[in-house]
Amino acid sequence: MVGVGLDDAGVDRIASIDGYDWATVSKELDAYGCAVLPGLLTPEACRDLSSLYAREQGFRSRVVMGRHGFGMGEYKYWAYPLPTPVQALRTGLYPRLAPLANRWNQRLGEGARYPDTHAEFLALCHQAGQVRPTPLLLQYGPGDYNCLHQDLYGDRVFPLQVAVLLSEPGRDFTGGEFVITEQRPRMQSRAEVVSLRQGDGVVFAVHHRPVSGTRGTYRVNLRHGVSRLRTGQRHTLGIIFHDAV
Repeated sequence: MVGVGLDDAGVDRIASIDGYDWATVSKELDAYGCAVLPGLLTPEACRDLSSLYAREQGFRSRVVMGRHGFGMGEYKYWAYPLPTPVQALRTGLYPRLAPLANRWNQRLGEGARYPDTHAEFLALCHQAGQVRPTPLLLQYGPGDYNCLHQDLYGDRVFPLQVAVLLSEPGRDFTGGEFVITEQRPRMQSRAEVVSLRQGDGVVFAVHHRPVSGTRGTYRVNLRHGVSRLRTGQRHTLGIIFHDAV
Protein backbone atom coordinates (compact mmCIF):
# COMPACT_ATOMS: atom_id res chain seq x y z
CA MET A 1 0.00 0.00 0.00
CA VAL A 2 1.11 3.58 -0.73
CA GLY A 3 0.31 6.70 1.29
CA VAL A 4 -2.78 6.24 3.44
CA GLY A 5 -4.64 3.47 1.73
CA LEU A 6 -4.85 4.18 -2.00
CA ASP A 7 -2.48 1.97 -3.97
CA ASP A 8 -1.06 2.49 -7.46
CA ALA A 9 -4.42 1.59 -9.00
CA GLY A 10 -5.54 5.02 -7.88
CA VAL A 11 -3.68 6.55 -10.83
CA ASP A 12 -6.13 4.81 -13.17
CA ARG A 13 -8.94 6.83 -11.61
CA ILE A 14 -7.45 10.14 -12.74
CA ALA A 15 -8.43 11.59 -16.11
CA SER A 16 -5.71 11.79 -18.76
CA ILE A 17 -4.09 15.13 -18.01
CA ASP A 18 -2.79 15.26 -21.58
CA GLY A 19 -6.38 14.90 -22.80
CA TYR A 20 -7.42 18.41 -21.76
CA ASP A 21 -7.25 21.32 -24.20
CA TRP A 22 -4.57 23.23 -22.33
CA ALA A 23 -4.56 26.11 -24.80
CA THR A 24 -8.22 26.74 -23.94
CA VAL A 25 -7.53 26.30 -20.22
CA SER A 26 -4.78 28.93 -20.44
CA LYS A 27 -7.08 31.33 -22.29
CA GLU A 28 -9.75 30.97 -19.60
CA LEU A 29 -7.18 31.54 -16.86
CA ASP A 30 -5.98 34.65 -18.68
CA ALA A 31 -9.53 35.92 -19.05
CA TYR A 32 -11.13 34.95 -15.74
CA GLY A 33 -8.44 33.73 -13.35
CA CYS A 34 -9.97 30.22 -13.22
CA ALA A 35 -10.79 27.28 -15.50
CA VAL A 36 -12.64 23.99 -15.00
CA LEU A 37 -11.12 20.54 -15.66
CA PRO A 38 -14.19 18.28 -15.99
CA GLY A 39 -13.98 14.75 -14.62
CA LEU A 40 -10.46 15.03 -13.25
CA LEU A 41 -11.20 12.22 -10.75
CA THR A 42 -13.61 9.33 -11.12
CA PRO A 43 -16.51 8.99 -8.64
CA GLU A 44 -14.76 5.97 -7.13
CA ALA A 45 -11.59 7.96 -6.48
CA CYS A 46 -13.67 10.77 -4.99
CA ARG A 47 -15.41 8.40 -2.58
CA ASP A 48 -12.12 6.76 -1.56
CA LEU A 49 -10.42 10.08 -0.85
CA SER A 50 -13.43 11.44 1.06
CA SER A 51 -13.51 8.34 3.26
CA LEU A 52 -9.94 9.00 4.42
CA TYR A 53 -10.99 12.12 6.30
CA ALA A 54 -12.17 10.01 9.24
CA ARG A 55 -8.69 8.57 9.72
CA GLU A 56 -5.80 10.04 11.66
CA GLN A 57 -3.14 8.19 9.71
CA GLY A 58 -1.64 10.00 6.75
CA PHE A 59 -2.26 13.59 7.87
CA ARG A 60 0.16 16.02 9.51
CA SER A 61 -2.37 18.42 11.06
CA ARG A 62 -6.08 19.26 11.42
CA VAL A 63 -7.47 22.80 11.35
CA VAL A 64 -10.89 23.78 12.73
CA MET A 65 -11.68 26.95 10.79
CA GLY A 66 -13.90 28.55 13.42
CA ARG A 67 -11.02 28.70 15.91
CA HIS A 68 -9.00 30.92 13.60
CA GLY A 69 -11.66 33.08 11.96
CA PHE A 70 -11.25 31.26 8.66
CA GLY A 71 -14.94 30.33 8.42
CA MET A 72 -16.72 27.19 9.61
CA GLY A 73 -15.77 23.62 8.79
CA GLU A 74 -12.39 21.94 8.98
CA TYR A 75 -9.55 20.55 6.93
CA LYS A 76 -6.52 18.29 7.22
CA TYR A 77 -3.12 18.63 5.59
CA TRP A 78 -1.73 15.42 4.12
CA ALA A 79 1.64 14.18 5.33
CA TYR A 80 4.34 12.76 3.09
CA PRO A 81 4.13 10.32 1.39
CA LEU A 82 0.99 11.64 -0.27
CA PRO A 83 -1.75 9.24 -1.41
CA THR A 84 -0.99 8.05 -4.92
CA PRO A 85 -3.77 10.01 -6.71
CA VAL A 86 -2.85 13.21 -4.86
CA GLN A 87 0.82 12.81 -5.75
CA ALA A 88 -0.06 11.99 -9.36
CA LEU A 89 -2.21 15.10 -9.71
CA ARG A 90 0.42 17.32 -8.16
CA THR A 91 3.27 16.10 -10.36
CA GLY A 92 1.13 15.71 -13.49
CA LEU A 93 -0.62 19.08 -13.45
CA TYR A 94 2.42 21.19 -12.59
CA PRO A 95 4.21 20.87 -15.99
CA ARG A 96 1.01 21.92 -17.76
CA LEU A 97 0.68 25.04 -15.61
CA ALA A 98 4.33 26.11 -15.29
CA PRO A 99 4.51 27.74 -18.78
CA LEU A 100 1.48 29.90 -17.96
CA ALA A 101 2.95 30.78 -14.54
CA ASN A 102 6.19 31.87 -16.23
CA ARG A 103 4.30 33.93 -18.79
CA TRP A 104 2.33 35.66 -16.02
CA ASN A 105 5.54 36.51 -14.15
CA GLN A 106 7.09 37.88 -17.32
CA ARG A 107 4.07 40.10 -17.97
CA LEU A 108 4.20 41.37 -14.39
CA GLY A 109 7.90 42.11 -14.60
CA GLU A 110 8.82 39.54 -11.95
CA GLY A 111 12.14 37.76 -12.23
CA ALA A 112 11.15 34.38 -10.78
CA ARG A 113 10.82 31.53 -13.27
CA TYR A 114 9.46 28.05 -12.54
CA PRO A 115 11.37 24.91 -13.53
CA ASP A 116 9.94 22.27 -15.84
CA THR A 117 9.18 19.61 -13.22
CA HIS A 118 7.46 19.71 -9.86
CA ALA A 119 10.36 17.87 -8.22
CA GLU A 120 12.69 20.71 -9.23
CA PHE A 121 10.27 23.30 -7.88
CA LEU A 122 9.87 21.44 -4.58
CA ALA A 123 13.65 21.37 -4.22
CA LEU A 124 13.63 25.18 -4.40
CA CYS A 125 10.87 25.29 -1.77
CA HIS A 126 12.83 23.02 0.53
CA GLN A 127 15.99 25.10 0.09
CA ALA A 128 13.94 28.08 1.28
CA GLY A 129 12.81 26.19 4.39
CA GLN A 130 9.35 25.29 3.01
CA VAL A 131 9.30 21.56 3.72
CA ARG A 132 5.76 20.77 4.92
CA PRO A 133 3.29 19.36 2.33
CA THR A 134 0.30 21.56 1.54
CA PRO A 135 -2.25 19.33 -0.29
CA LEU A 136 -5.32 19.14 1.93
CA LEU A 137 -8.72 17.53 2.38
CA LEU A 138 -11.58 19.82 3.43
CA GLN A 139 -14.86 18.85 5.09
CA TYR A 140 -18.00 21.02 5.39
CA GLY A 141 -21.33 20.36 7.08
CA PRO A 142 -24.58 22.37 7.25
CA GLY A 143 -23.87 26.05 7.89
CA ASP A 144 -20.15 25.73 7.15
CA TYR A 145 -18.30 28.05 4.77
CA ASN A 146 -14.78 29.15 3.89
CA CYS A 147 -13.89 32.84 4.04
CA LEU A 148 -12.20 34.47 1.07
CA HIS A 149 -8.47 33.87 1.38
CA GLN A 150 -5.15 33.17 -0.34
CA ASP A 151 -3.05 30.05 0.24
CA LEU A 152 0.39 31.58 0.80
CA TYR A 153 2.79 29.55 2.92
CA GLY A 154 6.17 31.22 2.41
CA ASP A 155 8.23 33.23 -0.05
CA ARG A 156 8.18 30.48 -2.67
CA VAL A 157 4.69 30.54 -4.19
CA PHE A 158 3.45 28.83 -7.34
CA PRO A 159 0.75 31.18 -8.67
CA LEU A 160 -1.84 28.54 -9.58
CA GLN A 161 -3.59 25.82 -7.58
CA VAL A 162 -6.34 23.25 -8.09
CA ALA A 163 -9.40 22.22 -6.08
CA VAL A 164 -11.30 19.00 -6.87
CA LEU A 165 -14.88 18.56 -5.67
CA LEU A 166 -15.22 15.07 -4.17
CA SER A 167 -18.98 15.24 -3.39
CA GLU A 168 -21.96 15.50 -5.75
CA PRO A 169 -24.02 18.72 -5.58
CA GLY A 170 -27.74 18.12 -5.08
CA ARG A 171 -27.17 14.56 -3.86
CA ASP A 172 -24.54 14.91 -1.13
CA PHE A 173 -25.03 18.60 -0.31
CA THR A 174 -26.71 21.84 -1.30
CA GLY A 175 -25.16 25.31 -1.29
CA GLY A 176 -21.38 25.34 -0.90
CA GLU A 177 -20.46 26.96 -4.21
CA PHE A 178 -16.83 27.69 -5.05
CA VAL A 179 -16.33 31.47 -5.27
CA ILE A 180 -13.40 33.51 -6.52
CA THR A 181 -13.15 37.30 -6.32
CA GLU A 182 -10.90 39.67 -8.21
CA GLN A 183 -9.93 43.06 -6.80
CA ARG A 184 -9.06 45.43 -9.64
CA PRO A 185 -7.26 48.77 -9.17
CA ARG A 186 -9.65 51.74 -9.01
CA MET A 187 -12.59 49.45 -9.83
CA GLN A 188 -15.14 47.43 -7.87
CA SER A 189 -14.33 43.78 -7.18
CA ARG A 190 -15.61 41.09 -9.51
CA ALA A 191 -16.96 37.73 -8.28
CA GLU A 192 -17.01 34.43 -10.15
CA VAL A 193 -19.09 31.44 -8.98
CA VAL A 194 -17.75 28.19 -10.43
CA SER A 195 -20.21 25.33 -10.93
CA LEU A 196 -18.61 21.92 -10.35
CA ARG A 197 -19.80 18.33 -10.39
CA GLN A 198 -18.25 15.45 -8.47
CA GLY A 199 -14.72 14.85 -9.74
CA ASP A 200 -14.38 18.20 -11.51
CA GLY A 201 -11.31 20.28 -10.80
CA VAL A 202 -10.95 24.03 -10.94
CA VAL A 203 -7.59 25.66 -11.63
CA PHE A 204 -7.33 29.18 -10.25
CA ALA A 205 -4.89 31.95 -9.39
CA VAL A 206 -3.47 31.79 -5.87
CA HIS A 207 -3.00 35.50 -5.19
CA HIS A 208 -2.63 37.69 -8.30
CA ARG A 209 -2.55 37.61 -12.07
CA PRO A 210 -1.82 40.02 -14.95
CA VAL A 211 -4.62 41.80 -16.79
CA SER A 212 -4.28 43.94 -19.90
CA GLY A 213 -5.64 47.48 -19.66
CA THR A 214 -5.56 50.66 -21.70
CA ARG A 215 -2.30 51.67 -20.01
CA GLY A 216 -0.63 48.28 -20.29
CA THR A 217 -0.55 45.28 -17.98
CA TYR A 218 -1.63 45.64 -14.38
CA ARG A 219 -1.86 43.31 -11.40
CA VAL A 220 -5.16 42.15 -9.89
CA ASN A 221 -5.49 40.38 -6.53
CA LEU A 222 -7.66 37.29 -6.16
CA ARG A 223 -9.17 35.45 -3.23
CA HIS A 224 -11.22 32.28 -3.15
CA GLY A 225 -13.67 30.66 -0.76
CA VAL A 226 -16.80 28.52 -0.42
CA SER A 227 -20.31 29.83 0.20
CA ARG A 228 -22.47 28.55 3.07
CA LEU A 229 -23.46 24.90 2.91
CA ARG A 230 -27.24 24.50 3.24
CA THR A 231 -27.53 20.74 3.75
CA GLY A 232 -25.42 17.59 3.67
CA GLN A 233 -21.67 17.15 3.66
CA ARG A 234 -19.08 18.41 1.17
CA HIS A 235 -15.49 17.19 0.72
CA THR A 236 -12.86 18.89 -1.41
CA LEU A 237 -9.30 17.99 -2.36
CA GLY A 238 -6.92 20.95 -2.53
CA ILE A 239 -3.76 20.70 -4.63
CA ILE A 240 -1.25 23.41 -3.75
CA PHE A 241 2.08 23.10 -5.55
CA HIS A 242 4.36 24.94 -3.11
CA ASP A 243 5.19 23.52 0.32
CA ALA A 244 4.90 25.41 3.60
CA VAL A 245 7.40 26.74 6.14
